[in-house]
Amino acid sequence: MKDVDVNGSDSTMKPNYEDAVEIVHQLRQAGYTAYLVGGSVRDYILGRLPDDYDIVTSAEPKDVRNIFPKTLSVGERFGVMLVVKNGIPYEVASFRKEEDYLDGRRPARVFYCTAEEDVKRRDFTINGLLMDPDTKEIIDYVDGRVDIERRIVRAIGDPFARFAEDHLRMLRAVRLAANLDFEMDPALMAAIRGNAAAITKISAERIRDELSAILTHGKARKGMELLDESGLLAELIPEIKALQGVTQPPVFHPEGDVWEHTLRMLALLPHLGGKANLRLAWGVLLHDVGKAPTRSEDERGVHFYGHVEQGVKISREILERFRFSVDDEKTVLALVKEHMIFMNVKKMRPERLKRFLRMADFDLHLELHRLDCLASHGMLDYYEFCREKLAEYSNEDLRPALLIRGRDLIEMGLQPGPLFKEILSAVEDAQLAGRISNVVQAREYVHSVLDGKNKTRPLKNGA
Repeated sequence: MKDVDVNGSDSTMKPNYEDAVEIVHQLRQAGYTAYLVGGSVRDYILGRLPDDYDIVTSAEPKDVRNIFPKTLSVGERFGVMLVVKNGIPYEVASFRKEEDYLDGRRPARVFYCTAEEDVKRRDFTINGLLMDPDTKEIIDYVDGRVDIERRIVRAIGDPFARFAEDHLRMLRAVRLAANLDFEMDPALMAAIRGNAAAITKISAERIRDELSAILTHGKARKGMELLDESGLLAELIPEIKALQGVTQPPVFHPEGDVWEHTLRMLALLPHLGGKANLRLAWGVLLHDVGKAPTRSEDERGVHFYGHVEQGVKISREILERFRFSVDDEKTVLALVKEHMIFMNVKKMRPERLKRFLRMADFDLHLELHRLDCLASHGMLDYYEFCREKLAEYSNEDLRPALLIRGRDLIEMGLQPGPLFKEILSAVEDAQLAGRISNVVQAREYVHSVLDGKNKTRPLKNGA
């Protein structure tokens, strides 16, 4: 279960072991069997800190509702409840079997059953382990511990059947193999290849979340390579698949084609956490997506004229396809749009440079540029130049208090209109460049701007 914002719960808070164990205890005290299950058990064996804690029990949803003061019936008809403890929801699922998956996601019928039967209808062996939190005993009906030791992702039972039940499991298999740095069972990979086209039947939001986890939870390069090998990449993001074989000038890109360049950047991704991590990762993936349709070659070499503009267009289509939020889309598109500007920073006038350095999310732009360089020619001179300027400039240097505002222009006798923005921007540029530093100079500069454009207007009192 992922962090969710349900009925006002704080999605920034993380599930914790103590609360999960308390839920198990309360179920047992009411006379039911209960265990921790799935990823938290796997992570316990691996010595990793789990992201969440799921509980499985012999109690049915109506029983869970009677035991706990706050529950949410988000999947009750499928045997799943959320128990809210200290503001955090925990998934509590009844032992169940499922039949007749009609939409590649939800079962038509659910039957309550034993713990062993429940485990054997789950997705992967490494997720099919139960744990008694009191004794730390691991209950393993599917050889999950063996596969953890072998570091392999393997389906429980027939992988074709597991994927027919829920097509999203194909992406989950890739995510697990990448994030855990495990190998894929050959039979599992063959089943994904055979079913890859079905992934497009899954909702865009579910696909987006799995792709984002592949990109942000570790081993993003491996994840992208597995997506390609499995056939899922061509189904979901053919625009990235198209980067394979798109050769680049070796003087700037000795690493090879655009695909290899992108993979190397993904391999270097830092773990920033939260939205920054998500937006940077997608910025890395998409920053050169415009190169495939714009590549040209002549006697002077290889060119990608207009690849930034085309990249923004394609990136927007991809982000909208997966229904990213407006804020996420805005930031990622800005990363794609601005990533080539760094080559000009040493030639920028002071005012242009300061505006560049103070733009929103500049830390992400700078990090994307660093990764871009490290994954190609390796030269970090523009990166270091920006860092030096950021250290040199104070916040007041980058964002000085404005000397002139729109109301001041009105007081000077100007009529509001499109020219206002142009004048105010010109005045701020002069201020950033150090050519003016007070209100009197600013007003005089307004006159010079107007005179230069031959757009003088009558000013009150000769101001």
